[in-house]
Amino acid sequence: MQQKRTIYFLGIGGIGMSALARYFMHAGDEVYGYDLTPSPLIDQLVAEGAHVHFTEDVSQIPAHVDFVVYTPAVSKQHAEYQFFTENNIPIYKRSQVLGIITKGHRTLAVAGTHGKTTTTSMLAQIFHAAMPVTAFIGGIAKNFDSNLVLSSNPEAFIVEADEFDRSFLTLYPSIAVITSMDADHLDIYGEKKNLEASFQQFADQVDRDGAVVVCEKVAAKISHPHKMVYGFEPSSDFYAHRIQQWPHKAEFDIRCPDDVCRHVELGVSGLHNVLNATAAFAVAWLSKLPTELISSQLSQFSGVKRRFDFQVVRDDVVYIDDYAHHPEEIKAFLKAVRNIYPDKQLTGIFQPHLFSRTRDFAPQFAEALALLDKVILLNIYPAREKPIPGITSQYLLDMIPVENKVLVEDSQLLDYLEINRPEVLLTIGAGNIDRFVPKIKALLENLR
Repeated sequence: MQQKRTIYFLGIGGIGMSALARYFMHAGDEVYGYDLTPSPLIDQLVAEGAHVHFTEDVSQIPAHVDFVVYTPAVSKQHAEYQFFTENNIPIYKRSQVLGIITKGHRTLAVAGTHGKTTTTSMLAQIFHAAMPVTAFIGGIAKNFDSNLVLSSNPEAFIVEADEFDRSFLTLYPSIAVITSMDADHLDIYGEKKNLEASFQQFADQVDRDGAVVVCEKVAAKISHPHKMVYGFEPSSDFYAHRIQQWPHKAEFDIRCPDDVCRHVELGVSGLHNVLNATAAFAVAWLSKLPTELISSQLSQFSGVKRRFDFQVVRDDVVYIDDYAHHPEEIKAFLKAVRNIYPDKQLTGIFQPHLFSRTRDFAPQFAEALALLDKVILLNIYPAREKPIPGITSQYLLDMIPVENKVLVEDSQLLDYLEINRPEVLLTIGAGNIDRFVPKIKALLENLR
C-alpha cells in the first residue's frame, strides 16, 4: 500500500469503490477503472483525475498496474478480471483493501442489514468536529457532499461495514455498531442463522477493550465482553424517549448509563433516524466526546442522499426519495412518512432489486408495500443476476393486497405521473431508479 502507484478498479462506479478510488487519488496514486455505465459519481471521479472506461476491453488497461481492487458485483469471467489473473497482477476485494488501510488504527465500524449508511454518516459528522478522521460512507453524506471524509493524519477511521459476501470480516474495529440482522443476501448466506453467525464473528473481531453497540431488537443474539444496547426501551443502556417529530427534524431525550441528555435535536425526521442517532450518540459517548458537541452535530446533520431525501415540498405535492430495498427498510420508511403525513394519499414507485431478493422475500415485500395507498411497480433491477423463471414484478404485484396498483414500464413512468398526479410521491429502491429522481422532481415542480 505504498503511495505513487497505479491502481485499477473493476467496478469503480460503486458507492464503496468510488470512495476508495477517491482516497487513493488524494494520496497521490494514479487511478484507472472500468464500470458498466456512466453516472454522476463517475463523472465526479473523472473530474478529480480518474481514468474510466465503459467497455470490457483489456486494451484500455494501462501498461503497468500495481494492484487491482474489485467488487464481487463484477463477474470473475469478466475479460479484464481474467487478464489480471493471467498476468499475476495482485487483485484485492474492496473489503480487503479497507481492512489493510484501517489495520492498526482506531476504527469505528457500523454494520447491519439496514441503517448503517445513515449511522456512519452521523458518526462522521460528530467525530469530524472533534478530531481528524477519515470516513468511508456507503452513500453521499449531504453535510460533506461526498462518500469520503479525508484527514491527512486521522486519529480514527469510520467505516461502513458491509455484510454482503462477508466483507465486514476484514475489519477489526475498536468500537462497532450492529443496527440490524434481518434476513438478506440469502444468495450468499443460504439461511438467516448463517447471516447471524457472521455478525457474531464480526463482533468477536472487535477489540476486547472496546465495545459493541447493538440495537435492542437483536441484542440477545450478539455477545461481547463490552456489549452496550441502544433503542427505545428503558432496559437499554442508551435509549431515546420523549420523541417529537416534524417533517425535517426530530427532538428527543437520550438516557445514558449515568446521565440524561435532554432536548437532542436531529436535523432529519423518522423514528428509524432517531434510532440511528441513538447508536451514533452511544459510540461518541463511549469515546468520551462532550455531550454538547454530540448534540450540536446531530442538530446540524442534514442526512444522506437517497435516504428520506425530500425533493419537492409544496402544499399540493410532496416528493421523497429513499434507497430502501429490503422489506424492513421499506416498512420503516413508509411508517415514518405516514407519521408526518397521516391524512394524505401515499403513492410509492418501487423498483425491486435483484431477482433472488424478490423471490426470497416476495410476501414480505407485499406486506410492506401494502402500507401505501397506491403502488407503482417498475421491472426488477437485475444488478449482478440473471433472470429467475417466474420471478417478475407482475409476480410481486399480484401479491400486494392494495386495490390501487399498477405495473409501469420505465419508458412510460413520467407520462403516467403527469396524468395521475400524486399527493405524496415516494421513489423506493436500490437499483437505477435514482436516474428518474431529477426528472420526476422537474415534472412535479412544473405541475400546477
